[in-house]
Amino acid sequence: MQVKAIAHARIKTDKIDAGVLAQLHASGFLPEVWVPDERTERLRRLVAAAQSGRAASHAREERGAWHPAGALVPKCPHADLFNNRGRAWLERQVPPDDERTAIARHIREIDRLAEDLADLDRDIARDADPQVGRLQTITGVNAVVATGIIAAIGDIHRFGEPQKLVSYFGLNPRVRQSGLGVAQYGRISKHGRSHARAMLVEAAGAAAKAPGPLRAFFLRIRNKRGRQVAAVAVARKLAVLIRHMQTRQENYLWVRPALVAAKQRQLALKAGAPNERGVGRRGSSLRLHCQGIAQPGEGCGRAC
Repeated sequence: MQVKAIAHARIKTDKIDAGVLAQLHASGFLPEVWVPDERTERLRRLVAAAQSGRAASHAREERGAWHPAGALVPKCPHADLFNNRGRAWLERQVPPDDERTAIARHIREIDRLAEDLADLDRDIARDADPQVGRLQTITGVNAVVATGIIAAIGDIHRFGEPQKLVSYFGLNPRVRQSGLGVAQYGRISKHGRSHARAMLVEAAGAAAKAPGPLRAFFLRIRNKRGRQVAAVAVARKLAVLIRHMQTRQENYLWVRPALVAAKQRQLALKAGAPNERGVGRRGSSLRLHCQGIAQPGEGCGRAC
């Protein structure tokens, strides 16, 4: 973007563009771009495919949750038409033959998307590292969001300060100021990786529902500016928080051990771990204590 003036030249040829780039490079004004490694690129592709698949699945479910026009079929009493109870109710209805065929075709498409998403979630879970577990200590951040953010960031040390990471996600506001006049702040720039920004906003909405400082911050901004602005503000705060956690190698201070244990267990099941029935609260606390997540006095009662 910093060499965008080349595209607006009146005479634009490959030879002229190559000459301008050579001059910028010789003068030291050609900005460098960080190139991610192979693993980071793979995680980016997996997360992008999973996000696109979920969006397509939700769109198909919303489009398929129709009420057959012209058929004497009551409205589905269940919240989800395509879960087990919704499908059982749908089987008991008697729509016209053409609509029944369309419903069956739509259900097959949804099932196929669900299988593809399960495969993507399994690949993401198998590639999870300790950084994913660290980000999952934040309320509202699951394995997919944590993996997507880590893949988008890459090397955290290339961001010298939190504001640079916020700008990389496009969550910084646009500022206009001339001379000694008052600075005018506008909407966020939305420059950077849109997938990571959308996941941060989604995680901010989930974090605002749980008790803690993020919810208090969300409510304070919501009362002044509205819900959407508050969600973006919490997403920006999450970006700053993630930068501090990654550079300091520390977990979230307001961690909820039971919620983190459920996240880690779900991640392990997606990766192919066997079911463990009969493991109670003591077993969960033991795992959290050994992984350095549980607070002192909440673990197994021994030094690990």
